[in-house]
Amino acid sequence: MKSSTLRVPFALVLMCNAHASPVGAYVPAETPLPAPVAAPVDSFVVRALAQSPDVAELRARLQAAREAVRGAGALPNPMLELMLQDVGFPTYTVGDVDMSMIGPQLTQTIPFPGKRGARRRAAEAGVTVRERELEALRRDLVRDVRVLYARAYALGIERQALVEGREALASIAASARERYSAGSAESEPMIEARLAQQRLDVRLEDLDVESSSTQLALRRLAGADDTQDFIWGRVTALPPTPEAEGFGTLDKSDEAAEVAVRAAETGAAEAELRAARIERLPDFVAGAGVGFRGSMDKVVTLRLGMDLPLWGGSETRAKARVAEQQLLAARAAERGALLSARSDYTRLVHEGIRSQQQVARYRDRIVPDSRLSYESARSNYMVGRGDFTAVLTNFQAWLDARAELARREAEAYSNWAELARLRNENGEATNPGGAR
Repeated sequence: MKSSTLRVPFALVLMCNAHASPVGAYVPAETPLPAPVAAPVDSFVVRALAQSPDVAELRARLQAAREAVRGAGALPNPMLELMLQDVGFPTYTVGDVDMSMIGPQLTQTIPFPGKRGARRRAAEAGVTVRERELEALRRDLVRDVRVLYARAYALGIERQALVEGREALASIAASARERYSAGSAESEPMIEARLAQQRLDVRLEDLDVESSSTQLALRRLAGADDTQDFIWGRVTALPPTPEAEGFGTLDKSDEAAEVAVRAAETGAAEAELRAARIERLPDFVAGAGVGFRGSMDKVVTLRLGMDLPLWGGSETRAKARVAEQQLLAARAAERGALLSARSDYTRLVHEGIRSQQQVARYRDRIVPDSRLSYESARSNYMVGRGDFTAVLTNFQAWLDARAELARREAEAYSNWAELARLRNENGEATNPGGAR
């Protein structure tokens, strides 16, 4: 992974700070210069929407559905025939006998009135389904990028806390060694400090792997291949999260992408059923021909016929019954999607309120109190009044509180991303310039 220059259009910026390793065995996989601050999350959203192979796939399928509409409802090709009517066959008598003639004939099948329109409307309904699927995918992509961005923030803040914690722990460990060397303390504090350092190293290595996994996931969403640089940076903050209490209820059922897709599928099933029912009606056949009789006058033949649905009637009736069941299934799926959307929305609002409350609690109380508790225990130990175990316990509680605050902030932002997906409030990031 190169990080010296920015050579590709897509640059992922995520927390991957290098840090010094004063003690312990942990060595970072790379030691680059300090990474730049992360670009806004919406810039990654726009890039992902432009480069995602999944979006490109659905766009192509949508265009294919639109092309199919042009051919739907078209007349069948006419049939051109060469007719020979010979009274004296096998003797060729055209031009000698009145009833003997030769000439072309043209036959055209004409669908029953309404069939072509029904076929065209069924194809147009398929286009609507593809459009809704594309919109649902775009919303999912926006949500996924934002969730990964929030995860990058949480990992970065935890990593920063651990790096700072290793430096603080190194100072505590040095004090423990000095006391042990001077004979004023046992070896237990020194061993405990070494164990704490090793635990921090293990977690730092885990964070490196988790950060790489996040990078790979975002690389996949953005459609970046292995030949492109993917620059890591520091996600220092998340965008402001609206208050979850203000979201209320999902007022419009069609705001949820899944409901919109299912509603479009119901409309397509209805159009297919109408087309299947009218297909049971017979088609007409019109024909015209000219018979040449040598030097005698030409004979013009006009024909008009109608299909007799004797053998194909059972097939068309079966197709109509299949379409009826497909419509029932589509309506049930739409109903289920609506219920799920409303349930998920209510759950997400409640979880969002809880997450925001927990963020405030950790930010305003738990993290400051944990730091004060750690600093107090450390000060007492440094002056010979405290217990080293208490220092490590409070030290770990302080690190855990900082990491948990970042996780809670990421959770609140991810929760909002889910709500925005349901309400279709992704803004200009999903539709730059208003172009679909």
